[in-house]
Amino acid sequence: MESGQVTDVFGFVGAFLTTLSFVPQAWLVLRTGRTEGISLAMYALFTIGVAAWLVYGVLEDAMPIILANAITLTLAALILTLKARAVLQARSRAQGAADETSAPIAS
Repeated sequence: MESGQVTDVFGFVGAFLTTLSFVPQAWLVLRTGRTEGISLAMYALFTIGVAAWLVYGVLEDAMPIILANAITLTLAALILTLKARAVLQARSRAQGAADETSAPIAS
């Protein structure tokens, strides 16, 4: 086996394992829709970072990096969308509750 092939084997194994390690968390969030324990800022940064790795993989024509990050980006973007929706809904509910409990100022 040539050194380029060995490099690709390690790349594919690493890509497979790191992507696989992300799947249980993604599956839990997608199945339950619960995102309370997830930081919106962390997921936003993570998703941007994965997108950057995907671009890097495309520019370098590195198939292990492309495949792993395409899959991870898809899952991360779904989770980020769910988290952003949950945050926006919570803010909307909080604002609605504040509006209902606010007494008018007497003049």
